[in-house]
Amino acid sequence: MGEPAENTEQRSLDFIRTTVEQDLASNKFAGRVHTRFPPEPNAYLHIGHAKAICTNFGVAADYDGLCNLRFDDTNPSREEIEYVEAMKRDIQWLGFDWDDRLYHASDYFGYLYACAEELIKKGKAYVDDLSPAEIRAYRGTLTEPGRNSPYRDRSVEENLDLFRRMRAGEFPEESRVLRAKIDMASPNIVMRDPVLYRILYETHHRTGDEWCIYPLYDFTHCLSDSIEGITHSLCSLEFENNRALYDWILQELGTYRSYQYEFARLNLTYTLTSKRRLLALMDKGVVSGWDDPRLPTLVGMRRRGYTPEAIRAFMDAIGLSKANSVVDVALLEHFIRQDLNARAPRRMGVLDPLKLVIDNYPEDKVEELEAINNPEDETMGTRRVPFSRVLYIEQDDFREDPPRRFYRLSPGQEVRLRYAYLITCTDVIKDEHGQVIEVHATYDPATRGGDAPDGRRVRGTLHWVSAAHALPVTVRLYDRLFKVPDPAAYDDMTEALNPESLEVRTNCYAEPSLEGMEPGYTFQFERQGYFCVDSDSAPDQLVLNRTIALRDSWARIERQQQNR
Repeated sequence: MGEPAENTEQRSLDFIRTTVEQDLASNKFAGRVHTRFPPEPNAYLHIGHAKAICTNFGVAADYDGLCNLRFDDTNPSREEIEYVEAMKRDIQWLGFDWDDRLYHASDYFGYLYACAEELIKKGKAYVDDLSPAEIRAYRGTLTEPGRNSPYRDRSVEENLDLFRRMRAGEFPEESRVLRAKIDMASPNIVMRDPVLYRILYETHHRTGDEWCIYPLYDFTHCLSDSIEGITHSLCSLEFENNRALYDWILQELGTYRSYQYEFARLNLTYTLTSKRRLLALMDKGVVSGWDDPRLPTLVGMRRRGYTPEAIRAFMDAIGLSKANSVVDVALLEHFIRQDLNARAPRRMGVLDPLKLVIDNYPEDKVEELEAINNPEDETMGTRRVPFSRVLYIEQDDFREDPPRRFYRLSPGQEVRLRYAYLITCTDVIKDEHGQVIEVHATYDPATRGGDAPDGRRVRGTLHWVSAAHALPVTVRLYDRLFKVPDPAAYDDMTEALNPESLEVRTNCYAEPSLEGMEPGYTFQFERQGYFCVDSDSAPDQLVLNRTIALRDSWARIERQQQNR
């Protein structure tokens, strides 16, 4: 244990891993590497949490160490079992496991209470009667020091008595708190007598009504790390100022010394991860819930068809930094495409169908044509696709009056049907409004497989579905939820919403090989994009979510806007 994994020698190290290697070299923790991921179970995990998960579990794995999962369940007014179970599923989906090291801050409530009493006995904590608003006012500002509370100099005996009476439930909420006695003039506002305990009459999902006082995060976090023997407490940069309090508590109590290290959190363009603002979108009916495929939640990304392998590769690519920055969401989308291109089987589907009749093809004939499952992976083999006289093609693949360089189907134009034959358009049928509703063509029987034996070149290739064998499907075309790179800058989020973030099409058709596929099955509709089967699917109606388009259409849009 403690020896760097082989792959760490073959790549440049980020500052966290550099620190770990220095600690191993100096035997700072007796050759141990032990991290933890400590989420508060008050919402669903999102892509920002994925960075913390990959960092904590990844660093431990790189050095043959351990990583705990610990739920910071110290605020029963906001926490639910639903979130606990969802978080466990998301972490395992990402590819990580905590083995038998599942902990809860509530496991330590008795110990934390004893630590609080110990601080009181040492004269390092006191019970304060100031209201929350008064505490804020007394704390001062970045340029002005704080003021001592009038209750700061209570005796140890009085503080112990009041704290024990808080524990016994004698006082109403917000009437008293326990504060650390540090320095109200400290340049670090966090160190200006921070609150350690507050009164809260809420039923806890694990401890019930056993407690009516609950420790705050800063007090709980460092002591939980200490109890579990954590060596490297890795967290996001927003907790940098809190490190001084982390160190102070452990030093004053003389417990096992864990060390906190901070890295920059993940900020993505076109993305919001604020729990409060995501909940507001749900309340407004903009999105359907935590698993809406347009949200950056891990459950939403999983439902949309994102893969854990792609997310982990993305995290590896952006690395760890000490400076906050914004990552273009297009980079994440690149890794999604790259991963799905290698693993997703190909299928044919028509999202905006136009009827195509091959007049010289026998009416009662059906052929089984061979189609490649994935040209990137020969081991995925081939499949059989039915072909018949009447097909569906995409509306966009036909133009009666084609523009220049239009290489798809038009009157007199010869094109290739994927895996099938070369056809030539001979006629069109229109409705009373002049809209083309049916295209007629002839095929060349000598071109089975899509190639002409005489070597003539055909530039256009169309995908298709046999009408007699077509599987009706509902398709949800998802796009980015926001139309601006920084939606957090808008007070009214509705102004930043992309009105085209979801388009539902109900008259789509797919080849029959998709019938019976389970939710989560991911594939590529040739020329259309990557899709997956949604959990809303029923035995008689397949619902498909577009995971991502084949190309980044937003890059083109942004270039056009910049050129205006």
